[in-house]
Amino acid sequence: MAQLPALPKRYHSASVWALYGLGLLPAVYAFYLGATGRLPGNPVKEFEHLLGIWALRFLVATLAITPIRDLVGINWLRYRRALGLLAFYYVLMHFLAYMLLDLRLNVPGILADIARRPFITIGMAALVMLIPLALTSNNWSIRRLGPRWNKLHRLAYVIAAAGALHFAMSVKVVGPEQMLYLGLVTVLLCWRLVRKPYLKRKRQTTNAPVRTAAGKA
Repeated sequence: MAQLPALPKRYHSASVWALYGLGLLPAVYAFYLGATGRLPGNPVKEFEHLLGIWALRFLVATLAITPIRDLVGINWLRYRRALGLLAFYYVLMHFLAYMLLDLRLNVPGILADIARRPFITIGMAALVMLIPLALTSNNWSIRRLGPRWNKLHRLAYVIAAAGALHFAMSVKVVGPEQMLYLGLVTVLLCWRLVRKPYLKRKRQTTNAPVRTAAGKA
């Protein structure tokens, strides 16, 4: 069967930039709703929530790229960097909305919140851990750090767990939405633990008929 021609590199580059554009649309739309008074309840809190939930969605999407490739065979690795950076941008916007719009640059109040409210402490820790990942999300850093780059970027799993926990602890009653993200992150963490044995068994299963045929020959 004839193979489909490879897509040109410029197509992949354009699709990545399109992902950035689409990924930032929810933030633009949330800002528009807030600026026009269309956010329900407390608009500042609702704006913070929208930014935070999209940060968590992009974190989950970033970590889902590898299991999708392993289990389904769809390779979206070219989009993982963009998804990770979008997650960072949304976490940063979430924090800036809290700092500028909610507490109005009340630095003592911000520091007190970080120290006394565990869910804010966890959220701030996630932001701090995301910074080196965002700064090293480029080809130069990959070449420079070598194997250490992969070790550093495994922090993404810790950050996703912290983000889901931050979301769950930020509400008085943990509902279906919070449970959904806790469940998704748990599944992704569990996949990380079983991935190597699964891939090893998959390779053995794939190569077994080849070895058997060779032995009969």
